[in-house]
Amino acid sequence: MTLWAIVPVKPLRSGKSRLAEVLTPDERADLNRRMLAHTLDTLTAIPEIEHVLVVSRDQAALALAREYGARTVQENGAPQLNLALARATIVAQNYATRGVLVVPADLPLITPEDVRLMLERAQKPPVVVVAPDRRREGTNALLVCPAGLIEYEYGPESFKRHCARALQAGARLEICELPSLALDMDLPEDLELVSETLEND
Repeated sequence: MTLWAIVPVKPLRSGKSRLAEVLTPDERADLNRRMLAHTLDTLTAIPEIEHVLVVSRDQAALALAREYGARTVQENGAPQLNLALARATIVAQNYATRGVLVVPADLPLITPEDVRLMLERAQKPPVVVVAPDRRREGTNALLVCPAGLIEYEYGPESFKRHCARALQAGARLEICELPSLALDMDLPEDLELVSETLEND
């Protein structure tokens, strides 16, 4: 199955504001840059992903994406993640992609093996594969096949809403719970968990 990966990226210097109590602006910018690079490294290593499309309002993030051979879409106007993802999905659909994988650039432990496990669960569309965060509140990765099958519902409690959207669309719902996909980088405690995990590996 060939598909496109869509990576939404907040401005590198202002993203992850909830880490401001433990990281300086420069440290946060460096962390965001490294996580984006890791995400692009991971996605470009997977043959089933035909193209990676980075959506951001940040020129530095878009420039880094192009260094990895990714396509880019500049987000304009007020930040609206769901609208930006919908527009990016239309771009992918124009190239007759079979599905889209939405992966935010703040999953520091994501691996190609994680993504392949999600792909394996999407062999018989229509299907929606959802990887929740460790609190089972947010959506850390979302595979929709065919592209455009459901509307995006990112925001508070997005995991439940994406599951509901999938069932409403008559799609098969697959929930993919992996520790490496469940850990995103939002709070100081997440930073500690990543450090502990890396030390134990």
